[in-house]
Amino acid sequence: KLDVRSQDDVNSCVEQTLATHGTIDILYNNAGINKISPVWELSDEDWTLILDVCLTGTFRLTRAVLPSMIKQKSGKIINMASMLSFSGGFTIAAYTASKHAVAGITKALANEWASRNINVNALAPGYIETDMSKALKADPVRNRQLLDRIPSGDWGKPADLMGAVVFLASPASNYVHGQVLGVDGGFLSR
Repeated sequence: KLDVRSQDDVNSCVEQTLATHGTIDILYNNAGINKISPVWELSDEDWTLILDVCLTGTFRLTRAVLPSMIKQKSGKIINMASMLSFSGGFTIAAYTASKHAVAGITKALANEWASRNINVNALAPGYIETDMSKALKADPVRNRQLLDRIPSGDWGKPADLMGAVVFLASPASNYVHGQVLGVDGGFLSR
């Protein structure tokens, strides 16, 4: 466990992992936070917190593991983007901005590190049943609007991401670089 807002925590975690296991073959950047709020009510502190966790935390961890991956001449980095990396959403401006940026940094880092046998890709989950999405799912009007737009007709479960994570972490994705893979019940296809 670590606080991705703290470079000291990140460095300590990476150092401990390398000391225990010798290598870091896979990094799955999955820290996230959100606040549902109209933009005029979103404080600077909340804006900064959301971007610090969702975007800068991804950057910090990636930067910390890259030297070991470069040294071992291989690695898989999987970032948590969102289907909101492709759209605007409602009342979640900071989260949406952070996820657009995660998609962008995924592509930029893939361009930098593909030639060194380091794959950088991202997942773009749709509406997944998590603690962070409870309030949205509980809103009968918004939930109905979302379900009407999801071709599969239901919310995803965290387990629905497992196959995509395994694929991106495995040799099956060795020629996959800079992709943002939607796992969204078809939401982005509409």
